[in-house]
Amino acid sequence: MTELNTPSFELERDAFGRLVLTDAQGERHVGVTPVRAFPLSAPGHGVSLVGSEGRELVWIDSVEQLPAQARGLLEEELAVRDFAPTLLRLHGVSSFGVPSTWTISTDRGDTSFVLKAEEDIRRLEGGALLIASAHGVQFRIPDVKTLDRASRKLLERFL
Repeated sequence: MTELNTPSFELERDAFGRLVLTDAQGERHVGVTPVRAFPLSAPGHGVSLVGSEGRELVWIDSVEQLPAQARGLLEEELAVRDFAPTLLRLHGVSSFGVPSTWTISTDRGDTSFVLKAEEDIRRLEGGALLIASAHGVQFRIPDVKTLDRASRKLLERFL
């Protein structure tokens, strides 16, 4: 494992779109995966680059320390892994028991999902919520207080 103070590696994509890490010794590692240590509380800090065999190859204290090209590739790859639309408005629920179908607007468009159990709504720091759909999609609400009154009223029935 390499501790990153100054970048001692290079990142690029191969012809198949896989992320390739060339380490300080010049060894190429094809198909590396970035993993955030704290995806919700500190997404830009503590990122591990894990090789295809599951071992950590490089630890990155802060994504901001990386050169622009490497940072761009890393952020692209993380965006695919961290797909968590932000719930902007709750239009309706099929029932106030579970399972129930929720109709919502997100920063990625309108959709609906099934909430299997009330335990699938997790409270986070600072009034944030993370809601898991039956299909595993995580919907974020950064601050419940920013939702409109009707959305908050529907949501409160499940909290």
